[in-house]
Amino acid sequence: MKFECNRCRLTDAVTNVQRAVSSKSSTPALEGILVKAENNSLVLFGYDLDICITTSVEANIREEGSAIIPAKLFSEIIRKLPEETIKIDVDERNIVYISCGKADYKIIGMPAADYPEIPAIRSNDVISIEGDTLSSMIRQTIYAVSDKDIKPAHKGSLFEIENNSIRIVSVDGFRLAIRTEKISYGGEKTFIVPGKSLLEVTKLIGEDTKNIDISVSGRHIIFRIGSYSVISRLIEGEFMNYKSSIPSVHSTTLTVNTRKFINTIERMSLLLTDKMKSPIRCLIENNVIKTSCNTPLGQANDELEAAIDGEGVEIGFNNRFLLDSLRYSETDEVKLSLNGSLSPMVVTPTEGDSFLFLLLPMRLTR
Repeated sequence: MKFECNRCRLTDAVTNVQRAVSSKSSTPALEGILVKAENNSLVLFGYDLDICITTSVEANIREEGSAIIPAKLFSEIIRKLPEETIKIDVDERNIVYISCGKADYKIIGMPAADYPEIPAIRSNDVISIEGDTLSSMIRQTIYAVSDKDIKPAHKGSLFEIENNSIRIVSVDGFRLAIRTEKISYGGEKTFIVPGKSLLEVTKLIGEDTKNIDISVSGRHIIFRIGSYSVISRLIEGEFMNYKSSIPSVHSTTLTVNTRKFINTIERMSLLLTDKMKSPIRCLIENNVIKTSCNTPLGQANDELEAAIDGEGVEIGFNNRFLLDSLRYSETDEVKLSLNGSLSPMVVTPTEGDSFLFLLLPMRLTR
């Protein structure tokens, strides 16, 4: 295999593909990037058996071929090279020769045959969604994906596609996040995508990304993002019946300025540490939210105005979970719906139904 290509383009491609490469694996090939030189382009693969990121780079192919190149070393070398054109030769023993200007390297590669088979997505059924929309939907729900192993299905986000709409749902036992958007797709699909894979998808979505094509086949899904493709395994298992956990009755509703409420909770949080955990106490009545926090470090009190309809209520929340629900709303104002001090709080936009966040309260002690 012999080729020449632009250093900057290759560096960007290797950096992105490398995120799917195993840092430590019992299979040495998984710590490398599979490089294929064919049809006047260079195709790169990173794969850790759960997620695969692949892309192509324009190159002057002088001899077609393929090899596995150690990812970390390859990335570090090409980032440090002095000029814009890189020449790479790989001989029959899989020795990789890299040269650029007066700098040259010789490193040990591996045969392409050692690389595991990349999952094939055999489906002509394509779901198309705008890049900004998908990025926003993932960003507003990924925070509620569970990082525990109690229920594997909750380590990913549930995708529900039906009636020309797409819904993403995440839950971790304390929080529920739902985001819904309209799309031009009349079919019905339900599947669970690992949170790790969704994070990698968002990193590849740029300002110039227009549409993202999604195809689902068997146990895998592929996101086509510009020149990149992200192939991920799907999570098997039963997702919780999240609809039954959303309260249908509310005794108290209030509308509050999101930024002002965030600032208030952040001030209360100054007395909280990982070792000193205490609920943020919220007394909601007479169009005012009175907040307080009491820890061994001291006591804090604050209040802000809110448009309150219904019964007064005193309720407590984990400060970090409450802040997440407010920050990821990404709206100037939010509507908060409550049904007593022990039922979940529902966070929604003041208009429309593009998102719904649910947050369990903490029991207060007098």
